[in-house]
Amino acid sequence: MVSNMNSRRLVSSAFRRTRRFCGLVLVTGIALVAPRAIAADNELSDAEARDGWLLIFDGKSTAGWMTSDRKPSKTSVEQGSLQPHKSGHYMLVHTQQWANFVLKLDFKISAKCNSGVFVRTASLEPRPGKDVGFNGIEIAIDDTKEAGFHDTGALYDLVKPVKNAMKPVGNWNQMEIACISNRVEVVLNGEPVTRGDFDLFLEANKRPDGSAHKFDVAYKDHPQRGYIGLQDHGSPCWFKNIKLKPLP
Repeated sequence: MVSNMNSRRLVSSAFRRTRRFCGLVLVTGIALVAPRAIAADNELSDAEARDGWLLIFDGKSTAGWMTSDRKPSKTSVEQGSLQPHKSGHYMLVHTQQWANFVLKLDFKISAKCNSGVFVRTASLEPRPGKDVGFNGIEIAIDDTKEAGFHDTGALYDLVKPVKNAMKPVGNWNQMEIACISNRVEVVLNGEPVTRGDFDLFLEANKRPDGSAHKFDVAYKDHPQRGYIGLQDHGSPCWFKNIKLKPLP
């Protein structure tokens, strides 16, 4: 077992020194496993508190959260979880904006669910003819078994996961998302699955390999600060243990 002191050193070292996908997310994942085993739902462990983690959902109320049109959620907390479906707008968002951070949360989906976690949603004002999702970066959550551009763990329509590591419907999953400079990386159930380097996305509607995506955005210029959101795309889904560690 990795000691708390060594865990902190590993995390710090990873974010300072490595630019390689496996180095960053795997070390982050190892460092975060032990505290979760001793923390109750929607609480920080002592080790997490010492390491600078913030609990951004209290498990009892929607305090600190609003819809993406800046109104209170129409749905109450369910099963100690935020439930964005029918909350009143495109997504539930945390009221504070964040730049560099590691976000970790647990999620559970219903059958045929289509949802996602948004990061760096740089404005809550949709552009004409676009939904507010065009203003952020979505980590997809879907009831599928594939590992394509629209499957769980993908940076939606931008970067495929290397595998679909989601558990079957009705089971809780653990997701970690690191946003560091122009990189977004995803660990799902302890497995590094996705790495996006947006410095390589030089043109709107085009991935680095030249294939087309739906967004009229050159992601190298996408703002590196914005809102975190939980998408309502027509299906119930639940999110708990939502914790964030700000990074320099």
